Amino acid sequence: MSTPLAVLDLTPVPSGSTVAQALANSADLAEAAERFGYARYWVAEHHLNPGVVGVSPAVVLALVAGRTRRIRLGSAALQTGHRTVLSCVEDFALLDAVHPGRVDLGLGRPGGPPRGPDGSLPAPPPAPTPEQQEGTVVDGLRVPGPFPLAPLLTSQRFAAIPELVPPPGPAAPPFADQVDTVLALLAGTFTSSAGVPLQAHPGTGADLQVWLFGSTGGTTAAVAGQRGLRFGANYHVAPQGVLEAARAYRAAFRPSSGPSGTAQPHLAVSADVVVAETDEEAEHLAAGYGPWVRSIRTAAGAIPYPSPAEAAELTAPGRWTEDDDALVRDRLATRFVGSAATVVEGLQRLRDATGADELLITTATHDHAARLRSYELLAAEWGRR
Repeated sequence: MSTPLAVLDLTPVPSGSTVAQALANSADLAEAAERFGYARYWVAEHHLNPGVVGVSPAVVLALVAGRTRRIRLGSAALQTGHRTVLSCVEDFALLDAVHPGRVDLGLGRPGGPPRGPDGSLPAPPPAPTPEQQEGTVVDGLRVPGPFPLAPLLTSQRFAAIPELVPPPGPAAPPFADQVDTVLALLAGTFTSSAGVPLQAHPGTGADLQVWLFGSTGGTTAAVAGQRGLRFGANYHVAPQGVLEAARAYRAAFRPSSGPSGTAQPHLAVSADVVVAETDEEAEHLAAGYGPWVRSIRTAAGAIPYPSPAEAAELTAPGRWTEDDDALVRDRLATRFVGSAATVVEGLQRLRDATGADELLITTATHDHAARLRSYELLAAEWGRR
């Protein structure tokens, strides 16, 4: 059986471009993804990033979905700590009303390290050694070690973000309870703590496929398995934890006959990809990735995606340091960049090592046409294989 490919759109803003153009590019990508044969078009949620405008997946999907007819549309993922459970259900039920039977509601917990009772960040752990960062190779798949956390945890900007995007506090319901509430609202079985039945309008009866997304083998993977839901593991964000996440999900899995449930584990794994006619051209197009990841991991916020010429300036000797290299090494080592044949071989290793039922492809380039061409070349070669 073939393994479907799906698209994860981070709605990047190329340097020199605008928010409006980034959204127009996303609409182009959704339409192209359907034409190329991708199974899903999903958008991510990120906040306070100059180079990423996907702050509200439901809004982005509403803006671009009219350009498509068949491809499934979804979030990967809504961060439940940043909105109410009811708003998650209502927003995506509205999408389902216009695009029935095509909408995926992907949920995840807000990222970042746990904070103390006063909101303080933990002390950074010791920087990993080069040997620790190197990690291991499992069934041909690179599984790197940890990256240095100090630039993130010591950033004043990162410490200030909870004033606008608060993490879940002590009074917030556990993630498992939030998921149960989503499922109950969709099924029309929700009852308040006082025993009062409540239904979401729209929401009850909406034909949404519920997914959970996580980066480790922790809470999210366990909840997805225990509820018999589909699960997405983030190799493109946290390659260190992908095998652990896949194992934990399958170990916890219990079949579900509910509207969003599945009888067997169903795993999607994400990957950073750039495809071009040759390996050399793909490497050139992907040159902006290192500076872009650096901006995220230093808590500066994702910069507008650099052109290859801008990337050459940003990574020039004397400007790009050994610390910069250490900060992004794991992400650079776990991309799939090259000709279609080169990338497909790498993605096959990712699929086989994780047992993925679907692969979720995210591609960022400065040139929009090159981004579309990357998805086109990959889909054609994947289909031939």
